[in-house]
Amino acid sequence: MDSGDLGRYDRPILKNPDPAGSADWLLLESTYGDRLHEKNSEIELRDLIKETVAQGSCLIIPAFAIGRTQDLIYTIRKMEDDGEIPAIPVHVDSPMGLEATEIYCRHTEEHDFEMQQLRSKDNCPISSHKMVVHKTPEQSKSMVIISASGMATGGRVLHHLKHRLPNLDTTVLFAGYQAEGTRGRSLQDGAKEIKLLGELVPVRAKIKVFDGFSAHADQGEILRWLGTFKKAPQMTYIVHGEPPAAAALADVIRAQLKWKVEVARHQQKVALT
Repeated sequence: MDSGDLGRYDRPILKNPDPAGSADWLLLESTYGDRLHEKNSEIELRDLIKETVAQGSCLIIPAFAIGRTQDLIYTIRKMEDDGEIPAIPVHVDSPMGLEATEIYCRHTEEHDFEMQQLRSKDNCPISSHKMVVHKTPEQSKSMVIISASGMATGGRVLHHLKHRLPNLDTTVLFAGYQAEGTRGRSLQDGAKEIKLLGELVPVRAKIKVFDGFSAHADQGEILRWLGTFKKAPQMTYIVHGEPPAAAALADVIRAQLKWKVEVARHQQKVALT
């Protein structure tokens, strides 16, 4: 069995991961195998949006087109409905993200109970009260901009970053994992300038990272999913994670579950018997 990208528990929109059942051999992802997600990311996003409104500044959120974009829009909309933030312009500059949002809204059978409750009040709650759809990147001028790609490796977000990273009144929020070697990771690690669209751009904007919006399960959620196995696999191989995360997850599985586990090696061959 391959866990694939293991999802989250108790998150809006999508249901919890299905119980695992059983497997003789398991390939297990470890993106966040060495940490627990922040529990207050929604509160931090609320405060950041209120700060953006108060200062009349700009908040750019590089976001994966499928999953993260819809989660962010939904969360902002719920905050508006609950009176936690004012209804503000939310510029969604991602054609794929918008197409995916329409698919989410059509397939209600995939929604969790919280999403179904909010949907009963509206045709589709995956939209802010002032969501602005963009056909061209030049249209995005104010407040919150959600644009792909999530790691700033390409896409329309590069134009927004090039234009706004030099500005002190801009905040860039990374709401997902930033892999080594990506622009997102460089900005997360404090780069003072970055190459965008063929030019070196100075970084004066504030850079923030909230990992609580990640679609990947954290260490605790991975262990929760493993607990749904009827019995331990013959062997579990840890994959899809940076070395520290993979090693930490292997250690905790050995310690807590007493399973046989190994971090998969590059080009390793295994005979399944």
